[in-house]
Amino acid sequence: MEERKKTQGLIYKKNDFENWYPELILKTEIADYSAVSGCLVIRPYGYAIWEKVVKVIDENLKKMGIKNAYFPLLIPESFLKKEEEHVKGFSPEVAWVTETGDTKLNERLAVRPTSETIIYPSYSKWIKSYTDLPIKLNLWNNVLRWEFKHPKPFLRGREFLWNEGHTAFATKEEAEKEVKEVLDMYYDFVEDYMALASQKSKKTDSEKFAGAVYTTSVECMLPDGKMAQGPDAHFDGQNFARAFDIKFIDKDGEIKYVWQNTFAISTRMLGLMFAMHSDDKGLVIPPKLAPTQIVIVPIYTDKEKKKVLAEAKKISKSISKNYSIELDNRENYTPGWKFHEWEMKGVPLRIEIGPRDIKNKSVVVARRDTGEKINVKIKELSKILEKEIYNLNKRLYEKSKNFLDYHTKIANSFEELKRNIDGNRVLINWCGNAECETKIKEETGAKSTGIPFDVETKGNCAICGKKAKHTVYFAKTI
Repeated sequence: MEERKKTQGLIYKKNDFENWYPELILKTEIADYSAVSGCLVIRPYGYAIWEKVVKVIDENLKKMGIKNAYFPLLIPESFLKKEEEHVKGFSPEVAWVTETGDTKLNERLAVRPTSETIIYPSYSKWIKSYTDLPIKLNLWNNVLRWEFKHPKPFLRGREFLWNEGHTAFATKEEAEKEVKEVLDMYYDFVEDYMALASQKSKKTDSEKFAGAVYTTSVECMLPDGKMAQGPDAHFDGQNFARAFDIKFIDKDGEIKYVWQNTFAISTRMLGLMFAMHSDDKGLVIPPKLAPTQIVIVPIYTDKEKKKVLAEAKKISKSISKNYSIELDNRENYTPGWKFHEWEMKGVPLRIEIGPRDIKNKSVVVARRDTGEKINVKIKELSKILEKEIYNLNKRLYEKSKNFLDYHTKIANSFEELKRNIDGNRVLINWCGNAECETKIKEETGAKSTGIPFDVETKGNCAICGKKAKHTVYFAKTI
């Protein structure tokens, strides 16, 4: 146990993000590396958090009338090539199956980088009339994208888990209405459940999803000031409908192409959440997604053991209806070691109870995010816990928002952008021309992360001086 004590804590500090973050993920048993580069083993503790994400998002999608389905992992090359812009966008990332045993396949099969091209031949068969619309399906699956640089657990890898929404409508208006609804749903989830401040915006054409008319997304900031794309919702227009011949007879008797959307949230969001909230002691997990929300640690000597454990079990039973509880009554670890372990695990609240607490009819409640401790009367515990859970989530969000706001700069010229781009996102006026966007990327390494919906554009482009069409965030990205 002594050796374990020495190795349990984090060696690196959060200000050394490149080393701290992978160590955090490994030592807290969220995930582990696999034998395949870029492919992650998600351990039970990490997967329990993903299950909570899936549960909430799945419920929200079903409220929108979206049903779950499954489509094959393997996609014929001829299918993948049907939408030119789409295949061009994904071709460097596709892994191919070319043979089975000793037999060469007649046609290469792509390992799913995304599922449009395996789903839409079915849509073409199923949709014949306006009465078949809308069709709104969702997949929970894994995808494989082979090309990447600088892998980081959850944040960037070859294989990840996500949802894939694929919907088709009779009208453009219906489809675009859904894009907004889905993006708002993702944005609210990221704020409410993950306690993360974020940027809701529309991508520039150079950064949109391959095959989409336009892409909207939720963008989050990492502790090093870089931005990362989170959940997104794409309006695909009729691009895939034309490529896969998805047509229907409308009410007026005319043959028309459907209007389509795609949308997703992935396990990348777990990495963003861990990275932003956690600290030098280990994980900090927002209460709504924590596998264990409250841990109870009894403190006793052999003489007091029976009495303290009985009271701890009583408290656990009384609050377990509303929270996920862990009663840590392991005998081969000291209370101090348990405190340290549960801090590493990021459990939001810890309840400590010993003989003196029982005598005073109280317990000690410790907050994971601030480390503060408060004495609470047992009869008031349920009410106080509800308040503490709410306030902890609120503090995490406010801390995230303050960080995002502090690292947001406004630039009126290219020189000003270059001075501020390291460690920040920078808001500039942009003329809309790809040349100016490319110039920023080539000279600073920063990319456009989105055109915010709530910022009015006035003035001239910060790069070329021409009249601005948009106001855009630029940042370095993972």
